[in-house]
Amino acid sequence: MTAKTILSRPVYGTLSPQPGRNHLFVADAEGAAAILDMAKATPEGFFADAHIMFVPDDTGTNYVEAVKSLQPARFYQGPTIAAALPRLRQTLATAHMGLRIYLAGSEGLIGQAMQAAMEAGFDPSSIQTEHRGSLARRVQCVHCKGITENVTTQPVTCSHCGLLLLVRDHYSRRLAAFQGVCINAEDPTESPQAEEIFR
Repeated sequence: MTAKTILSRPVYGTLSPQPGRNHLFVADAEGAAAILDMAKATPEGFFADAHIMFVPDDTGTNYVEAVKSLQPARFYQGPTIAAALPRLRQTLATAHMGLRIYLAGSEGLIGQAMQAAMEAGFDPSSIQTEHRGSLARRVQCVHCKGITENVTTQPVTCSHCGLLLLVRDHYSRRLAAFQGVCINAEDPTESPQAEEIFR
């Protein structure tokens, strides 16, 4: 599905423990499983100075106790990514040099957390990412500039202006979103059937 020729398309790896005293983990839904998998390879006391920010999303309480059992110095459970972002920005603004950042879960979470880290002056190449769970996309309509969250279909109707959008593989790090362009600009009566392809 991922077009390798699209250079802007994010590439994700696998979380691995990095040397350092301070570690910041930001995850949503199945992203918690990436942290738990990485924890199997960490030395004793690794999480003693760690801060874990977790948005359970549709996983409910499935991962909460397991993540808490890592005994991080700080644990935050947020109701939504949007609610967690101000806390993340504050954490990044007061971070000490040498902070290691790990992002895991949906593309929406990874993109928005990466955007916040870049705004705080962190180099994206120094941040570890691992995609887990849904392939739902965060899409910006290039016409009205509105953002539609959790897009799973192709095409999708813009939640702001109502245009029918083709979801492109082009990704904007600055916006933490894929780009959506009007699919029926020449003939608005054309309405291709939506297919769920970003599950």
